[in-house]
Amino acid sequence: MTGDEFARLLNDFTRSAESGDGARFANHFTENAVYHDYIYGPHKGRADIAHMMQDLFHRDATDYRWEMFDPVFDGCRGYAWSLSSFTSTIPQFKGRHVVIDGISRFIVRDGLIAEYRESVNGGVAMAQLGVEPERMTKVFRRWTGWLKERPETIDYLARPKGSRAKNQ
Repeated sequence: MTGDEFARLLNDFTRSAESGDGARFANHFTENAVYHDYIYGPHKGRADIAHMMQDLFHRDATDYRWEMFDPVFDGCRGYAWSLSSFTSTIPQFKGRHVVIDGISRFIVRDGLIAEYRESVNGGVAMAQLGVEPERMTKVFRRWTGWLKERPETIDYLARPKGSRAKNQ
């Protein structure tokens, strides 16, 4: 896959996310891919990824837009900056519009996404929704747990300052 092909993959990937068609979205992934969503957590396999997009995200949001910018791709890993926006349909936040930016990381195998991770400042989204501080604290603790439990983080914290991971 070339950089231009990766950019086209991202364009179709985000358009399918906007559509709310879970199967269309999941078809961008390998059979055993993992999608790490900053709100809904990790989802493994096409069926679970389709469920996350169609039955969770599009249940909780409408008017969804997602666009990727400045994609880079090395033949295996790709990154892009994005903007996304939606209007909440969650009863306590109904009608509130949110816009966020983030960085996405893709591991690609045979032209399909094998792993997706995103770095998004979810606090910005929660502030726009009007989430209570106590609930934000609970969510931030969950995100902290996810970060600290990742094998990469465990490895990073176990190495002394000045050392680097073997793949660098």
